[in-house]
Amino acid sequence: MNRPLALLTGMVLPVMMASAQAADPVVVSSKIDTEGSVLGQIILQSLVDAGIEVEERLQLGGTSIVRSALINGEIDIYPEYTGNGAFFHDMADSPVWHDAKQAYATVQEKDAEQDLVWLTPASANNTYAISLRGDVARDNQLTTLDDVAGYINDGGAFKLAGSTEFVESAFALPAFEEAYGFDLEDDQLLVLSGGNTAATMRAAAQQTSGVNAAMTYGTDGGLQALDLVVMEDTRGVQPVYQPAPVVRREVLEAYPEIADTLAPVFESLDLETLQRLNGDVAVNGYDPAQVAADYLATLDD
Repeated sequence: MNRPLALLTGMVLPVMMASAQAADPVVVSSKIDTEGSVLGQIILQSLVDAGIEVEERLQLGGTSIVRSALINGEIDIYPEYTGNGAFFHDMADSPVWHDAKQAYATVQEKDAEQDLVWLTPASANNTYAISLRGDVARDNQLTTLDDVAGYINDGGAFKLAGSTEFVESAFALPAFEEAYGFDLEDDQLLVLSGGNTAATMRAAAQQTSGVNAAMTYGTDGGLQALDLVVMEDTRGVQPVYQPAPVVRREVLEAYPEIADTLAPVFESLDLETLQRLNGDVAVNGYDPAQVAADYLATLDD
């Protein structure tokens, strides 16, 4: 069941709100990337379905732009990632960001001081990951990075495509190697300039120079299309980046139904689901509004 796209357009108006009242529309925004467009549409359409009047300012810009707009009352709600609390609150060295519950609780508490409320997060984690070709993962029953370490240390064929930053930065590949007890030699690496995961995923999918693994992000849209499987970071090496709606407190007080409306929707967004939705936009070229509408329709069935 498709929602008519005509209902989802024509809602872009500039606003500055000193205080929120129930008669005011809720200004929905998002970051400029693919996942931002999908999650932003999911929030916007969910609120419309709940009978809440909205104004659309999706794909407004990068993190700093959208965050500032929320704090300044130019927008009312947008999807953010728990791990970014490390930078918002100058806590990059804190271990709390490596645990999903602690990361959420910490950013929720810190942002409450700015009258921002974090709603129910998705379980999907959009952080640095190592992904394997699907055939390699299935043939060797590899699902976690512990499995991968054992496979490498037993002499399994393994070659990883990654950016210079991923390979050299202490928080990235070296952190994985130290935590899981493996060590990649130079001939087990294909280092690509830049940090574009599209290039690393393509190298693995096409087996460029023998590559069968890639640096990715957990919810990259191309993963399923290219049959790449994210290996679970069971030891919490990387910070957790779970997406969740963040709303200004006065807006939530004016529209308390927002929390209950969005909770089941974001609870449904696991890793594979968000990969698929991102892939429909980034790989298949579908309109984010229609992708969101189609997905929300499945939750209604």
